[in-house]
Amino acid sequence: MNDNINIQMRKGVLEFCILSILKQHDAYANEIIERLKDVKLIVVEGTLYPLLTRLKNDGMLSYRWEESPSGPPRKYYRITPEGEAMLAELLKSWNELVDSVNQITKHNN
Repeated sequence: MNDNINIQMRKGVLEFCILSILKQHDAYANEIIERLKDVKLIVVEGTLYPLLTRLKNDGMLSYRWEESPSGPPRKYYRITPEGEAMLAELLKSWNELVDSVNQITKHNN
């Protein structure tokens, strides 16, 4: 049960983080993975690609192909206006959730 809760929480947080990364600049999958690894949200390609595909299919992301100086062309993802609206909602919900959890848990230290 705990694994399932952890997976569901992580999935929601990863989508939030992906949209946040792409709000800063367009990026290809390996850049997104590296950024997530930098902040200790370890992600493998097998986890990231289904999330990117779902976000694209839901209209939150678009992509373009760009030639790479080393190797095959890269698919660069970009946040759409719908994705930016979703990100704003996620940010609001996240802040409310953090505030609520902090209020409840602050006396447990």
